[in-house]
Parts: sequence; structure tokens; C-alpha cells
Amino acid sequence: MSMATDMDVTLRLPTRTLFEGTATRLTGVAPNGAFGILPNHIDFVTALVPSVLTVGRADGTEEIFGLDEGLLVKKGRDVTVATLRGVRGEDLGTLRDTVEASFVRMDEEERQARSALSRLEADMVRRFAELKRPQG
Repeated sequence: MSMATDMDVTLRLPTRTLFEGTATRLTGVAPNGAFGILPNHIDFVTALVPSVLTVGRADGTEEIFGLDEGLLVKKGRDVTVATLRGVRGEDLGTLRDTVEASFVRMDEEERQARSALSRLEADMVRRFAELKRPQG
């Protein structure tokens, strides 16, 4: 059995892929605490809590992501992370500001979408009620 030296990592959001590349290590935070994965780690599935995910690259650089809750699956050399919201940061110092700005904007957009949906539902109920009225 050959030993792998890297992993193929994909970080997916509902609407796009945030990151796709190779990694020599990965760290994240599950509900029961922080964890690390190396290329020959046993297959692994865990929920993720809102936290920082780091991806160590073969050239010594590190990719840093701020994530909302999600799911991580490692199978063989493939690691897939699916999360509702996520942003890439340049460093830990600026990641917090990036996360706050991005997630606050997303929360506002989600609030507006829910409000529009509520208005549509109310209008539909009103129209159905009008259809049920006896014609006179």
C-alpha cells in the first residue's frame, strides 16, 4: 500500500466552489473540538461548527477560511467540505472583518428574501380566499 503525500480538497458553498486544490494537512473545528487531518488519515465524517478552517499546501503556504456550520467528508485522498457560508481570508487578522462583513450582508439578504416570500405567501392565501367566496 502506497502512502499518500497530499489530499484533494474541495470546499463547496450552495452556489459555488470556494476552494479546490491539493493539501498536505487540514485543520477544522467539530462540535466536540478541533481536529487535524493528514493525507493518510482514516476515512472521516464530521459536522463543522462556525469556525476557521485551514488548508496547508505543499509549498508551505496556508489557505484560511471562515466557515459557517457544515459537513466534512474525507474518503481516501478526497476531502469535501460543504458549508452554508464561507469566505477566504488573507490572514487571521483580516479574516474576522471579512467574515463579519460577508455574513452580515448575507444575513440581510436572507432577511429580505424571507420578507418577500412572506408577502408572496400572504398574497396567495388572500387570492385563494377570494376564490372560495360565493359568487353572488
